[in-house]
Amino acid sequence: MKIGIIICDRYKSCAGGKCFRALKNREGAFDRYGADEEVEIVGYTSCGGCPGGNIEYAPQEMIDNGAEVIHLATGLVVGYPPCPRILPFKRFIEEKYHISVVIGTHPIPQKYFITHQNLNTWRSTEWASIIKPTLGTEDLRKKYD
Repeated sequence: MKIGIIICDRYKSCAGGKCFRALKNREGAFDRYGADEEVEIVGYTSCGGCPGGNIEYAPQEMIDNGAEVIHLATGLVVGYPPCPRILPFKRFIEEKYHISVVIGTHPIPQKYFITHQNLNTWRSTEWASIIKPTLGTEDLRKKYD
């Protein structure tokens, strides 16, 4: 499986450590890939900053490099405020490029989970669905703090 990862531009200098660790361990949204399944990252970039200008172009480069799925990184979910365009990004990429988009990469760190719970950020049914692939257990979230 060849994947591309798009991160939030707020974290554009992120080295990807949590994403790469989660991929190696098949944790968070990467638990969908079997332990024996070969997974290769063929693209890693930011959204380009609000309102996400890179969303229009980066998926094509990833596809040209063999991407079969694109992950919108967990940072788009846990940053404050969470990206209000995450679902439109997903819909746009799937519609324009005919490629599956997964929301999330590494598990949500526990410190972010607590903050967003206290702020009621993710109380809606829509956000419950968005965070589900990266929610994990409390023990797993603590490993990503």
